[in-house]
Amino acid sequence: MAVWNNGSSNISYTSFILVGFPGIWESRAFLVLAFLSLYLVIVTANGLVIHTVVVQRTLHQPMYLLIALLLAVNICSATTVIPAMLFSFSTNFNHISLARCLGQMFCIYFLVLFDCNILLVMALDRFVAICYPLRYPEIVTSQFLTGLVGMAAARSSGTVAPLVVLASRVRFCRTNVIHHFACEHMALMKLSCGDISLNKRVGLALRIFNRVFDMLLLGASYSRIIHAAFRISSGGARSKALNTCGSHLLVIFTIYSSTITSSIVYRVARTASQDIHNLLSAFYLLLPCLVNPIIYGARTKEIRQHLAALFQQAKSQNHTEKP
Repeated sequence: MAVWNNGSSNISYTSFILVGFPGIWESRAFLVLAFLSLYLVIVTANGLVIHTVVVQRTLHQPMYLLIALLLAVNICSATTVIPAMLFSFSTNFNHISLARCLGQMFCIYFLVLFDCNILLVMALDRFVAICYPLRYPEIVTSQFLTGLVGMAAARSSGTVAPLVVLASRVRFCRTNVIHHFACEHMALMKLSCGDISLNKRVGLALRIFNRVFDMLLLGASYSRIIHAAFRISSGGARSKALNTCGSHLLVIFTIYSSTITSSIVYRVARTASQDIHNLLSAFYLLLPCLVNPIIYGARTKEIRQHLAALFQQAKSQNHTEKP
């Protein structure tokens, strides 16, 4: 579908066709199986850790609640992309309106940024807990935590909104076929036939500013945290503090390295096929969703113990039910 602009011969498409992995479209049954399996693993792994935090009252503390929130965002990120992709692969119905496309774009980038902003809140939480342990209960209250999460959501929205608004003003007349499995910003911009230099500059500026700002804050926080942890006289408390920070740093490394690696390879490997670029996009979107629950489930002692007890209880019930 296209809209005619003021009686001119130029048109602007308002409906698009998403063609994810065009080079292996004939093997889409394999893609459905692979991404369905990945989605089920993501939902199950993240859901198990979230369930553990919710049902165990001893885990109703800021750090664990933030972990549960981060993993809930992981599920939302995967759900924004995978079900629609699976539906289009299974039914060949891959049309999407411009409004829905922009909405999906907003959700994808909002959730990616919200993920990063939650990590900043976690860093602040650990900074207060380790550097000012005696004042931690009076500083990190539920109201304070809610305010920080609200600010994280507002910052994510405020960063993504200009990009989406600018994209909505672009005229799309090259084609209405998006060679991607989702409405990623540059995949949509490739269809434009006007000047999109402002879109590119704004997108690049926002990405650089957010990455540099986040890395400076995270670096300052965790350098102070690690310095304070080594000054703790109790060996057990020091080990617990460093182990907790180690889990957070692993998650930070996973999220930022996947996005940075994807961006670098995308720009360097310009001659690579569209399928390779789409796989890179899937990599940076879905890898953190898969790895984060494994990191927190395996490395956070309290969560690991409750998960082990949950599995042991389920195993005992299965043995009891057998005749």
